[in-house]
Amino acid sequence: MGARTETVAELDGTAVGGWVRRLAGNTAPRRNHWHTRQIYYRAAEALLDAPAELTWKSIVEQAGPRGSRSTFYEVAGGHARHRMVDDLIGDGRPGVIEIALRYLRTDPVEQLLDETKVWSFWDCRQEAMRQLSDRMPVGEMERVLTTAVAGWARRRPALARAGGCTPPACAVEDLTVLHRGHLSGTEALARLAEVVRTA
Repeated sequence: MGARTETVAELDGTAVGGWVRRLAGNTAPRRNHWHTRQIYYRAAEALLDAPAELTWKSIVEQAGPRGSRSTFYEVAGGHARHRMVDDLIGDGRPGVIEIALRYLRTDPVEQLLDETKVWSFWDCRQEAMRQLSDRMPVGEMERVLTTAVAGWARRRPALARAGGCTPPACAVEDLTVLHRGHLSGTEALARLAEVVRTA
């Protein structure tokens, strides 16, 4: 039971989880970066569903009156504030940095898509975490997570397929935590990408 408690604690303390909680937990009406990010996440997903060309210009246009080039790059540019990948890099653990390298993008649109996937999957992720039991073996815990990823991919197929079926980074990090260091970030990403592809 002790090892399971440690796993739960680690799932509660993942780098991507900390990024979501820090930004989504900000209730201040001014300088609410999560609110601003969601405008662009929704715009990107709407364009994918259309389908329409996905560029920074089309995303800004889809974002409506709140959209602008400068705000887009503040959210998704190379020097954007509060990037998810920076939290992964800043975590410092080798396994998490390996995941960060898989999500380190030079294209701001791709960076935005990575974050959009996490944003759109987050409620599914939280529900999956509630289903985990102290008595579950690792394989069963992985099944709960992969079922959540597959369900998300079926509900949001255009977003799930974008970027070569890259899974939400939070799910990749969670899978490595469940395996307690016996599954690399690269292996976890490959497993979940296959789940997305076949969903």
